[in-house]
Amino acid sequence: MANVFYNRIIRKLVVGFGNLFNDITLVRYNSDQSEQERFIVPIAYAQKELYVQRLQGDPDLEKKVQMTLPRMSFEMGNFSYDASRKQNTNVKQFVQTPAGVISQYNPVPYNFDFSLYIYVRNIEDGTQIIEHILSYFTPDYTVKLNLIPEMGVIKEVPVILNSTSHEIVYEGSRESETRMIIWSLNFTVKAFIFGPVSAPSNTGIITTSITNFYNKIQPTDVVSFTMNANSGIGLYKTGELAFQGYTLGVATASGTVQSFANNILQLVNVEGNFMSTLPIVGSQSLASYTYTSYSPIFNKMVSANSNVYPSSANSSSSWLANTSIHNY
Repeated sequence: MANVFYNRIIRKLVVGFGNLFNDITLVRYNSDQSEQERFIVPIAYAQKELYVQRLQGDPDLEKKVQMTLPRMSFEMGNFSYDASRKQNTNVKQFVQTPAGVISQYNPVPYNFDFSLYIYVRNIEDGTQIIEHILSYFTPDYTVKLNLIPEMGVIKEVPVILNSTSHEIVYEGSRESETRMIIWSLNFTVKAFIFGPVSAPSNTGIITTSITNFYNKIQPTDVVSFTMNANSGIGLYKTGELAFQGYTLGVATASGTVQSFANNILQLVNVEGNFMSTLPIVGSQSLASYTYTSYSPIFNKMVSANSNVYPSSANSSSSWLANTSIHNY
């Protein structure tokens, strides 16, 4: 965490959200439905309370404008971790650059809360702007953001409309015509936070892959485990279930004991993946040992070998692949 980096992700989210609403045009009509005037509704980053005070205290905002209202403002609120979109954070993405290969770990998903405020003088102006916005959200609208240019990371970020509400703010008495109608729209932006990009290195790319396919273990196949005699106690019983996990009911791997002699445990009806770092426990005998090696009966069925050419290929160049498949 001592590394200094700044990807400007949150800034890009704020700018991207504001740009969604920066070209909204309001049209006013005459009584015969002919167009009277049109103008773009200005938008600024500001909290609602502070912006209302500024409009009331300095309605011209220190510059000549066509009119005080309508206007819009927006702000970013809270943000929270989104476990439902979690990726494997140990996975890296690699990109070839002229200076070498750069890399970056998978991002962390976060949900950002945004609020949009619409300030209008009359109801008709407000409903026209609201109708313009709501037509694009069903209830989400996706924007494409160039988040990490050097890695070529362009994400489609969903912007979800959660709720809308409005209030009327009066200046002076109730009979006064001076009022401000404020529409509040609440959004959730499903984004990601990225870590640092590694410095260019001479790390090469994978040019050869070998993939072997084996037959599936059948219930009658015997898997022999060489147990570590110093890692536990007890004697496994023939016919009992042996398993790895907290209990047999939530076992991550299991099998039926066929024999146990000379520190060799033989299992049939094997299910799941046994790990050498966890003990294999007998469900009846409670014998418990870890193993140092195993010898399942696997038969190689297919081998697929792929080679990239030319050998000088990189992620920025054109390349082809030769693939050979062997059946056994």
